[in-house]
Amino acid sequence: MSVAAVVLAAGGSTRFGKPKQFALFQGETFIRRIVAAAIEAGCAPVVVVTGEDSAQITSELTGFSVAIAMNQGWQSGLGSSIVVGIRHAMNLAPDIDAALLLTCDQPFVTAAVLTQLMQLRLKTEKPIVASAYAGTLGIPALFGRSCFPDLLRLKGDSGAKRIILARQHDVTSFDFPAGAIDIDNAADYQKLDQPVAADRTGLG
Repeated sequence: MSVAAVVLAAGGSTRFGKPKQFALFQGETFIRRIVAAAIEAGCAPVVVVTGEDSAQITSELTGFSVAIAMNQGWQSGLGSSIVVGIRHAMNLAPDIDAALLLTCDQPFVTAAVLTQLMQLRLKTEKPIVASAYAGTLGIPALFGRSCFPDLLRLKGDSGAKRIILARQHDVTSFDFPAGAIDIDNAADYQKLDQPVAADRTGLG
């Protein structure tokens, strides 16, 4: 099964106060961590969708085998970045079987997590494998090729969760409590140093 990774890194991080793609966790920037995880899990191509900080992200990822896809309309919302990323992945690899949608603000997403998502897809043959946390389903999530038309129709702030919830009969879930830990602001970032965060990874 050939799986692309689409890393959504175009946001302006207004609530964080600075570009959170470059915040450090365990000695590495968020953006480098998620890209390294996707590559280690065997995803190809790995497409990083950029926006306001495109030049800096491109520089930060020097040495990684990634494709940079600039979303000129990044301010219109997450949906536009998903469209840009899926289109770019399909242009680079027209025969891909699926795509993983990732963000860089979920610090406990690792190669092991992504591998388990892909293994569930092979085991269940469901078109969508979504992460389950905090009583809901979300990303990281894997979408089979049959879902690409729906992803390409997203607009504005509509994200992949809309498709997951609308097609629940097509979804299998992966229990990932640490998916609830996402870094939206400085307070969230400070909590990463607390032991409780590490205990919630769900991978122990």
